Amino acid sequence: MSRRTFTLLPALAAAATAAGQIPTPAWAANTAYVFAYFTETPNQSGADYGLHIAVSQDGLNWKPLNQNNAVVRPTAGTLGLRDPFLLRKQDGTFVVLATDLNGTDFGQNNQYLHVWDSVDLTSFTGYRRIRMHDLATHTWAPTAFWDAARGQYGIVYSANNGSDVFLVNYTSDFRTVSAPQVYFSPGFNVLDGDIVVDGGVYYFFYKNLGNGLIYGARSSTGAPNSYTTYTSGLRQGSSMEAPMLVKNNAGTGWWLWGDSFSPVNNDYYLWNSTNVGGNAWAVADQRTYTPPLNAKHGSIAGITAAEYNGLVSRWGLPAWVRLKSSNFPDRYVRHANNVGRIDAYPFDPHQDQLWKMVPGLADAAGVSFESVNLPGRYLRHYNYAIRLDASDGTAAFRGDATFYRVPGLADSSWSSFRSYNFPDRYLRHSNYLLRIDTLTSATYQDGTFRVV
Repeated sequence: MSRRTFTLLPALAAAATAAGQIPTPAWAANTAYVFAYFTETPNQSGADYGLHIAVSQDGLNWKPLNQNNAVVRPTAGTLGLRDPFLLRKQDGTFVVLATDLNGTDFGQNNQYLHVWDSVDLTSFTGYRRIRMHDLATHTWAPTAFWDAARGQYGIVYSANNGSDVFLVNYTSDFRTVSAPQVYFSPGFNVLDGDIVVDGGVYYFFYKNLGNGLIYGARSSTGAPNSYTTYTSGLRQGSSMEAPMLVKNNAGTGWWLWGDSFSPVNNDYYLWNSTNVGGNAWAVADQRTYTPPLNAKHGSIAGITAAEYNGLVSRWGLPAWVRLKSSNFPDRYVRHANNVGRIDAYPFDPHQDQLWKMVPGLADAAGVSFESVNLPGRYLRHYNYAIRLDASDGTAAFRGDATFYRVPGLADSSWSSFRSYNFPDRYLRHSNYLLRIDTLTSATYQDGTFRVV
C-alpha cells in the first residue's frame, strides 16, 4: 500500500504560477468550518485513533458528527492515526494527511504518513501511505500549504535528524514527493507546526520544546529556512502543543488554538487577534468556545454552506447534548454515583456528561434529561437535590424529572431550566452539586447553562 517516490519540481506548474494562473483559494466563499481530530480521555477509555470530524457555523462551538465515532480508519501501517490535517487544495477538493501512529507509543520510528482524498468530506478515497524520508525517526503532525512560487504543495512535519526539527517534502499530487529537506530549525528543539498563507505572507506557528511555549514565525516566501520568529511565547494551563492558526471566514480576525499536552487537562485553549502579523493575542473567554468531545491534536478548515449541510446529512448530528456551566465554563453537568453535579472536562467515564434531552415526562412542552450510558435513568430532584434515578412510573417522579427550558437567567442566549412542580425554583449548581433553588441576580449564573 505504501509508495516511495522522490520527484523533481514540475516546471509547468511553476510557470503557471508565474503567469498568475493559480486559482483563487476556495476558502474565500466559506461560511462554516470543519474540524478533524482523533480522541483520547484521561484513562484512555475514550481513545479512538481513527479520523473524527465535527462542524461549526461560528468556528468556536463544535458539533461532533457520526456520534463522535470515526468516519474512516487507516487500513495499513499501524492501523491508527494521530494529528490529522485537512487541506483545501487549489481545485477546491480536500486532502487528509495524518501521523501513522496507533496509540501513545511515541518511541517507535515511522517514515510514513497516511493520506486520503475527498471531494467534500462525505467520503474518503484513494487511501495510501507515502514515505517521506529514510531517517530512523518519526514523521509526526503534518501540515501542508500551497507554495505559489514553486507551483506545488509543501508537506511540513516534525522529525529528528539529531535534533527535533521540521522537514518538508514538495508534491503536486500527494502521491509522489520530493526528497526531504530541513524546513525550520531555529537552534532549539521544535514540534507541531501549522502554516497559513495570507496576503503573500507565510505564517508558521510552532512549539518550542525547551520552554513549552507556542511561537509564531513568518516569511515572505515560505521557502525553507526563511522564517523569522516574531511573537512572544504563548501558553495557557500547565502545558500545551499543536497550535492551529485559523482565519475566520469573514476575514476580520484570527483564532489560535492550542491542544493540552495531556488528556487529563482541558483539551483545548484559544486566543483571538485582529492582526495575525502583530504580537497581541488575547486569551479567549472559555464561555465562547466548546471543542469537540474528547478531541485531540486536529486541524480546522473552512467549508461552504452546501458542504456543511452535506456533512450533517451524511454523518448526522449527535443524538445527545452536554450542559456547560456559565460561570464555570470548563465544567459540565454529569452524574457520578447517581448524584447530579458539574465537573471539569475531561473526565471518565466521559459518557456521564451525555444526555438525551427528551420531551418532559410530566409535560411534553418541557424537557427531561435521560442518561446516555444509563438509559432509563433521569435527572430528578428529591428534597431539592438532583440525582439520577430510574423512573418508577409515578406522577411524582415524572414531575420531579421535568423542567421548562427558558432563556438563560444570566445570558438569554444560553438556557435555564425551571422546575415543573416547583415553578419558582431552577436547576442550579451549588458547591458543584446540582439542586433546584429560587435564584436572585447574584446566583443567576449558577442556574445558566449552554446546551452543546
